[in-house]
Amino acid sequence: MDTEKQFEQQIERCREVFLKKASDYGTSWRIMRPSSVTDQVFIKANRIRSLETCGERMIDEGVEPEFVGIVNYAVMGLIQLEKGFADTADLDVDEAESLYDKYVLLAKELMMKKNHDYGEAWRMMRVTSITDLILMKLYRIKQIEDHDGRTTVSEGIDAGYFDIINYAVFNLIKLTK
Repeated sequence: MDTEKQFEQQIERCREVFLKKASDYGTSWRIMRPSSVTDQVFIKANRIRSLETCGERMIDEGVEPEFVGIVNYAVMGLIQLEKGFADTADLDVDEAESLYDKYVLLAKELMMKKNHDYGEAWRMMRVTSITDLILMKLYRIKQIEDHDGRTTVSEGIDAGYFDIINYAVFNLIKLTK
C-alpha cells in the first residue's frame, strides 16, 4: 500500500470540494474567528461520532463528506491562524487555493515523518478510534484557545490542526477501501 499516493488521492478529493465551494461562496469563511472554525470542525467530528455510535441518520449524508469537511475546515483554521480573521471575504479564490496547497503539503510532510516513525500504526486502528483522536485534539485546541493560545509544554493549535487533517485523511483512506 502506498500511503503517499492514497493520501494525495484523498487530499485531491477534499481540494476539489474546497474549490467548488469557493466558487459558490467565495472565501466567506474568512470572517470566522479561529475558535469558530474549531467549533465547525467539532460539529462535524461530533456528528461522525454520533453516527458511529447510534448507526442511524436522519440526514442523507454519511461520514465520508464529514471527514472531507474536517480536512477543509482544518486547513481554513490554519489559514486563519496565519492571516487572522477578516471583516470581509478578503481572499480571492486563487490565493485561497495557494494557501490550501501550502498547508496540505505541510500536513503531508508531517504525515510522512510520523508514519515512518509509527510504522503506519493507523492502518491497524479502527475508524472509530481515529474519530475519537480527532475529537480529543479538538478538545485540546479549544482549551488552548481558551488560554489565548498559550501553552506551557504542549504543541500549539496549528499542530492540532495538522494532526486532525492527517487523521481525517487516514479515515477517508480506510473508508474508501
